[in-house]
Amino acid sequence: MSNSIKIQLVLFIIFSLNQSLFSQISPKSIEIVRDGYGIPHIFAQTDAQVAYGLAWAHAEDDFKTIQQSYLAGNFLLSKHIGKKGIPADFLSQFIRSEELVNLQYEKETSPEYKKILEAYAAGMNSYAEKHPEEVLSKELFPVTPKKMMRYGQLQLFISSKGDYWVSKIIENDLNYTPSKEDLKGSNTFAFNSSKTTDGNIYLAINTHQPLDGPVSWYEAHLCSEEGTNILGALFAGSPSILIGANEHLGWAHTVNQPDKTDVYALQMHPKKKNIYIVDGEEFKLETYKAKMNIKVFGIPLGISKKYYRSIFGPTLKNKSGYYSVRTPALFEIRGLEQWWRMNKATSFKEFYDILKMQALPGYNIGYADKNDTIFYISNGLIPKRVEGYDWKEVVPGNTKKTLWTETYEIEKLPQVIQPKSGYFYNTNHSPFKSTDEKNNPDGELFSLDMGFERYDNNRSIRLKELIDAQDKVSYKDFKRIKYDRKYPKKMNFSWMDINALFEIDSKRYPDIASLIQRIQNWDRKADANSMGAGTFGVLYYNLYPYYDALPETKIFPETTLVQGLRDSKAYLLKYFKTLDITLGDFQKLVRGEKELPIYGLPDVITSMSAKPHKDGKVKIVSGESYIELVRFTPQGTLIESSISYGSSDHPDSPHFDDQMEIYSQFKTKKMSLSKEDTYKNAKRIYHPE
Repeated sequence: MSNSIKIQLVLFIIFSLNQSLFSQISPKSIEIVRDGYGIPHIFAQTDAQVAYGLAWAHAEDDFKTIQQSYLAGNFLLSKHIGKKGIPADFLSQFIRSEELVNLQYEKETSPEYKKILEAYAAGMNSYAEKHPEEVLSKELFPVTPKKMMRYGQLQLFISSKGDYWVSKIIENDLNYTPSKEDLKGSNTFAFNSSKTTDGNIYLAINTHQPLDGPVSWYEAHLCSEEGTNILGALFAGSPSILIGANEHLGWAHTVNQPDKTDVYALQMHPKKKNIYIVDGEEFKLETYKAKMNIKVFGIPLGISKKYYRSIFGPTLKNKSGYYSVRTPALFEIRGLEQWWRMNKATSFKEFYDILKMQALPGYNIGYADKNDTIFYISNGLIPKRVEGYDWKEVVPGNTKKTLWTETYEIEKLPQVIQPKSGYFYNTNHSPFKSTDEKNNPDGELFSLDMGFERYDNNRSIRLKELIDAQDKVSYKDFKRIKYDRKYPKKMNFSWMDINALFEIDSKRYPDIASLIQRIQNWDRKADANSMGAGTFGVLYYNLYPYYDALPETKIFPETTLVQGLRDSKAYLLKYFKTLDITLGDFQKLVRGEKELPIYGLPDVITSMSAKPHKDGKVKIVSGESYIELVRFTPQGTLIESSISYGSSDHPDSPHFDDQMEIYSQFKTKKMSLSKEDTYKNAKRIYHPE
């Protein structure tokens, strides 16, 4: 009997035992409408039917990534991909996601949202049953709502930097250090009618995520007769839109960095094993073993790692002692439900009330609506901490004074509602610089222990310059600002200072004088056809090896910059046989066999981050990913969008790479929330069966 037939039989038996998950859904009541770019528009009577159709459509385009995501959340990934899956499998067990979901699912998840989860799971299971050859692991099936929520909790723990602190404990390096470069970022900005020439409201949804993998974007349009009609993007395995716009309003997310996670050093009893002391009282650590499975030369091999739990949270031992991790994401499972409710909001009051659920542990939110309201908030579950400790570092775990149990209410977070300036903006920088100086939140009113950002970056400085340059902006101006590719006069990278580069006297270094002069004469635009940008890009990546040796200020001295330029010269001659290359010669947008020159560099508004490709070239792996430009007008919600590759992950699909050209040329495709328009322009209409 072939493996495919065996899998099919096993799945048939499993699904036969789980008919209750999808007995209420009739695929014939759901229509998937594919447009010219293969984007799925899902139409059905109920939200549950739409969720079923979304699961099917996304599985058609990228079933592999959805499965890998769920495998990670259910500690099955290492069985499938080996060693690379061990960290995710360990984290899923370390945070006790299975236990939390089992405890809270019935009590915390609303009956109406359970229908959404059940329907999405049913669509996924139905697709697996009909395509057994695409199933990666039969242990994952049937997918259930609880399995979906376990993965959701893993992602929210990671987004709270929980994984960062776990790795720091394991490495026995517990000093907080900012990352050299955060590959995930994003921009959002909006203008209300007082700032626009045509009186319309503009919202930029401009994410900087990885271009591929479990946290890359998938575009979809969801429409039911129960009030859902939204177009935007989501991650693999999500049953609803995470960023987007409906007929009434729209929102974007950007990554924020308030202090959401704490690490506690436990005081262990000097003689009694696994006993720790808090305020003089003895407590016993709960002991667990995380189990991972890999294959070595085809032989299954089980690996286990011991971990613990204290009253502070999940705990690890290293050479220095025992350390517990605590973050609000460890106690909350309703994040997916909050996003679903945001999808259905019809007014600012309704949207803000949904934010009061406080189920999302982080993310800035940039919002605009048809009623001319714009709004920004540095959202998050921020612990109410006792004063007197350095909460950015490890805190004592020998007193309940440090054991916080509450988070700040949504009204107590930095936010701007309908600023008189007519705009807000965020580029992963300080929430206290989110509009003009008269309307910014006052940073003095917020405790430093909340850990909110207090800095600018290149993107925030440049974006503010562009917005303030005009009293009012047209839609053409709005798009020009969105696609700006220029660094500010003084560069402001969060992880390094290289401004000495522009003060070097090229005459002192004749061997690299041409490179110095090219960078110093460069207009600082990260255009694909720019030689200055090409030289700077090569230097930027050649400076990486010198970062760790820098002093704490992370200021690159002239001597290091000169050595980096010499390294860059050698690199250019080795791989390109010339010093005269453009950014597009060096940096490529790559998918399959297609390779295009591409604009952008780290921390310009059109930000791009790259990794080595071949023949000395680099390829973009994150940065500009999903772009959705929204206008609220008397004629309705007008939307343009683009994505880095296409809607399908299958190399044989015409939609594997069909958006690369418009993306690389600063173009967009027009999208519509209108059912009539969607059917009129449809390329394919079918049921999920």
